[in-house]
Order: sequence, then structure tokens, then C-alpha cells
Amino acid sequence: MLRRDVLKAILAATAVPSAAWAQEPGLQVGQASPFDATTVRDRAEALAQADYAPRPMIPEAWRNLTYDQYRKIWFDSRNALWEGSDAPQRVDVFPPGLYFPRGVEMFEVDGSMARPVGFDMGVFDTTDKFPDVPIDDTLGYSGLRLRAELDQPDIFQEYAVFQGASYFRGIGTGQFYGLSARGLALKTGDPMGEEFPDFVAFWMERPEAGQKTVILHALLDSPSCTGAYRFAITHGETLEMDVDAQLFARNDMAHVGIAPLTSMFLFDDMDRQRFDDFRPAVHDSDGLLIHNGGGEVIWRPLANPLTLQISAFGDNNPKGFGLCQRSRDFGDFNDLEAHYHERPSLWVTPGEDWGRGSVTLVEIPADLEIYDNIVAYWRPADGIKAGDVHKMSYRLDWGNDPAPHPERALAVMNTAAGGRPEGGRIFTIDFEGSDLLPEDLNSLTKIVRTSHGEVSDGVVQRNPETGGPRLAFTFYPGEARYAEFRAQLRLPDGPLTEVWLYRWTAT
Repeated sequence: MLRRDVLKAILAATAVPSAAWAQEPGLQVGQASPFDATTVRDRAEALAQADYAPRPMIPEAWRNLTYDQYRKIWFDSRNALWEGSDAPQRVDVFPPGLYFPRGVEMFEVDGSMARPVGFDMGVFDTTDKFPDVPIDDTLGYSGLRLRAELDQPDIFQEYAVFQGASYFRGIGTGQFYGLSARGLALKTGDPMGEEFPDFVAFWMERPEAGQKTVILHALLDSPSCTGAYRFAITHGETLEMDVDAQLFARNDMAHVGIAPLTSMFLFDDMDRQRFDDFRPAVHDSDGLLIHNGGGEVIWRPLANPLTLQISAFGDNNPKGFGLCQRSRDFGDFNDLEAHYHERPSLWVTPGEDWGRGSVTLVEIPADLEIYDNIVAYWRPADGIKAGDVHKMSYRLDWGNDPAPHPERALAVMNTAAGGRPEGGRIFTIDFEGSDLLPEDLNSLTKIVRTSHGEVSDGVVQRNPETGGPRLAFTFYPGEARYAEFRAQLRLPDGPLTEVWLYRWTAT
């Protein structure tokens, strides 16, 4: 999915000049039916008992809209759900078409009753360049946007979007959209192709006045499974999403990804020579962070490889993982439009023991920043069997630096590498400064290992700009075509820094 194109269209919707104002009726809801905590679960369970049947396609004219045409239609925010009420949230909807060939059911939940939100062309504004398109019963909205008073009274700003397959995005207050999350990943990176489950219906609970949290329910469907999801979403400097889900397996799912994250990494100091670009780096995330069940804190810098790379970090009951953006200065990117330095990191915290499995990282070759080429998720060791019901919960924190900070794990701030005239490649790893850093750096134990080739013992120096230690070592690949590195600085009584992992591949 070209998520970046979709994102541009969404953001453009708020910037396109509005046509002449008309008296719109707002989003319309239909006849009420009972709703409770079991409604979505029961529907997912019943759906799983039948063969998978994809939803009907919207009319071809909608599906054939060009990107420029799709930008000519946008939601009129005066028609938002709960507009003009004392509810502290607003819900916008997105038109179908282009990358979104099927409509999504939507419901407003008020108390114990749910009312369907019907498709209405009147809630959108268009320019005179938008083509005539047919309206029929297959049409539905393609997704939704949540808005609230984030930092100014009476100014409702967006902070989360659910649109496309099971994709959704969030931001902390003042940030720009970057990486995405998904409800579920299936067969990511498999030679036979990936399966993309869809959120086919949403139920939005009307919040009480003054309430920062909004509850969103979602029904997931795919050839392999169905699912019932509940999101408790709380906006703020760090956006919090508590997720509870039940999956109902139609088929054996040997390769399933729990809490999948999707991001973009084009280049940084490690591979800048491949790109003729005025910017020193281009990425939504620069590393995978893992707090594993054994107590280690692992930092794996991201890469844009020449061939598909899949890395599995085996674990038992992980404490958390996430894709992080640690580059936070404008000068790290020098980009006045993309604001990569203001894009969120995303941290996953399991709500219960997840057992044996692996945090899996998929790195896909990319030559343009429009492509999301990074995926990370938890892969259970035993998969999920047909007929099983798999319950799970986790928390998603979107913000500048939402991951917990163990005191004895100084963070990796930057990784760089380059060739040496006398042979080999030098790698430098900069860690953050800390009062824990001893005056005598010779008292530190240096761990530098490689799976192939040879590495020097390494040298530790104090970086005068950061105040932190820099570990440098030389790698001699010999005949090796790839190597897995592991490096860390330790005090006499335990770790000082994160564990740095990296995969080098010959070009």
C-alpha cells in the first residue's frame, strides 16, 4: 500500500479551499439496535463460522479515480459526528475510491444502543474538477479521523486516523503523522505473498463531556481469521491506545504478526552514499527497540537493504518493543516540508504474558520515501490453529520518546560507518551521556562480536558534544558476504548501555 500517497491526500483535505458553504445536515444515523461489550465479539465469532466473502466493490468510476481527482473531494468538518454537542470529540469520515475500493460500516454508540452512520454524498465538498460518479448501495466511507481540543479551546485538531485495510495512525500533540500500526499482519515477507486483513466495521462510543478517552470498536475480517477489537484512545503529549482483541481463526495461521508496526526508512549516515539528496537523512523511524523477557535492552538500527531482510529476535514474554525516531533535531534531516524530526515513535507494551516467539523485523528495499518498507511485529512461536480463539491485549504509546528508560541502558544516539584506507570498515556507536559514565573509560568492558569476518577490540572515547561514550571498532569482512554484530559497554557490576545489534551486508 502506498500509505504515503494516502497520507498526503488526507492532509491535503484540510488545506484545500472550501467550495461555497451549503447547509449540510451532518452525518446521519439510522435505526437503533442494542449494543454491549459482546456485540462485536459475537459478530466476529459468527463470521468465522462461514467461508470468507469479501465485501462488494464500490462502482468502477470511484475505483478509477486518479490521485489528483481524489484530492478534489474532502469532508466538510461542520458535518462531523457530535459537532455542535458537548461531546469532547469529533469524528470525520473519508470518501471511498482510489486506494479504498470497498466501503466500511460505521456505527455511533450512545449508551446501550448503536445506530448506523449512512453514506451521504452531502457531507463532502468537491471542486468543479471532481467527476460525476454514481451513487449506489455499495458505497460506504473508507475510514475515520478523530479530533479533539488538543491545546486550544474550541479548536478540534486531529490526532488519529483509521483508514485502509487494518491500518491506523496516531500522533502526540504537536507532532506530524509518520509510522502506522495495523490490527494484524499475516504472512509478511512470505514468498507466496502477504494477506492484509480489513477492519470492515467501526463502532464509536459517544464520550461524556470532559472525557479525554474515546472508545472505538472494530470488526476485522480476512480469509484466515476474524477479530473483535476494542481501542481505548486517550489524546495528549503522548497518545495512548489500549487495545483488547480476540481472533477467531478460520485457517491455521503459522505466520501471524501481533501488534504490527509499519514505517519508512530510506537512508541515514550508514548508507547515505546510495542517495543523491540534499538531506542528511530520510526516515520516519531510525531503529527497532526491544526490552526482552531476559532483561536486555536491544537497539537495532534500521537499514534499507539491497535485498529483502528478515530478522527474528527470539524471546519469551517480551516486556515491549517499538519503532523509534531518535533523531530529533531539524538539522538531522534539513527538511522544511516533511518534518521528519517531529514524527512519533511507537512503543508496544504487552498486556499479559505473550509466551515464546520472536520480535520480527522486515526490511524491504526502497528507492523512494513514498514507500513504507519497514515492518515490525511479535510472532508467536506456535502460531494460531484453525478453530482457536486467541485473546490478546497491549498498549500503544505514540510520542517523542514513549518507551521506558532503564537506568543501566544508555541509549544509542547514532551509528555511522565508513571504509578505511588500510582496509576494513570502521563503525562508530554514540551513546547518550549520563552521570553513570565513569571518569576512567578504561574501567569499561567493551563487548564487540561478529558472526563472520573479524573485528578489532574497539576503542572507547568521550564524545565532547554529547558527553556520552563513543565505541569505535574496525571490521575486516574477508570473504564474508554478511555479518551480524553485537556490541555493548558494561560496568564491573552490569550493563551500562543498550545492546547494539546490526546486520552488515556486502554491496
